Amino acid sequence: MGRGKLEIKRIENTTNRQVTFSKRRNGIIKKAQELSVLCDAKVSLFIISSSSTNRLYHYITPGVDLKKMYDEYQKVEGVDLWRKHYEQMKERERKLAEVNNTLRTEISRRMGGDLEDLTIGDLRCLHQQMDQALDLIRNRKYHVIKNQTGTSKKKVKSLEEIHGNLVMDLETRFRAPGFGIADDDQGNYEAAAVYSDNGAAANLFAMSRHPDIHNLQQGGRLGYSNVHDLRLA
Repeated sequence: MGRGKLEIKRIENTTNRQVTFSKRRNGIIKKAQELSVLCDAKVSLFIISSSSTNRLYHYITPGVDLKKMYDEYQKVEGVDLWRKHYEQMKERERKLAEVNNTLRTEISRRMGGDLEDLTIGDLRCLHQQMDQALDLIRNRKYHVIKNQTGTSKKKVKSLEEIHGNLVMDLETRFRAPGFGIADDDQGNYEAAAVYSDNGAAANLFAMSRHPDIHNLQQGGRLGYSNVHDLRLA
């Protein structure tokens, strides 16, 4: 039995439609290649799949420039494929030039130039625009300053917490069992705690408890006398 004739209409089943597209696409590209080789023809083929995938497949005869093929097609058919696109580009260029000139004029007027042709109403409108611009700049400036101030306050608070933790740790170490702070050293410790933020507490308290320092404090006169005697000797 021969194959039944396929009715030419849209295939509703998505899978069958994609399979048919793939097979026929490969077939038509193969035919284009054969036509190019067998008949020495210049072939340019473009295939765009359905809107769901929207993929482009193309074939062009090797060694053929696509633009030259378009130019040759325009020459044979007597049409201009680029004129409409060229006119659209020229119109867009004209609009952009107008916008550029308008912006340049506004900038010049805000800098104090090109004011001769303005009426009183135009000058008032310009003054209002400049006031609005200044308000925007001030608001932006205040917002930045506010953020910077908030960040600085957070840093200060964090440093204060670190300072408090260091002072508490210092007090805990000095009052730990076995360390033994004498009554006469309590004043030295309290004075040292005041300067704990710059690291002077440990050094100051260590100096106050150092044996040589106590000897100098308690027997200062004796030590001075000994040194004086040595110098006399």
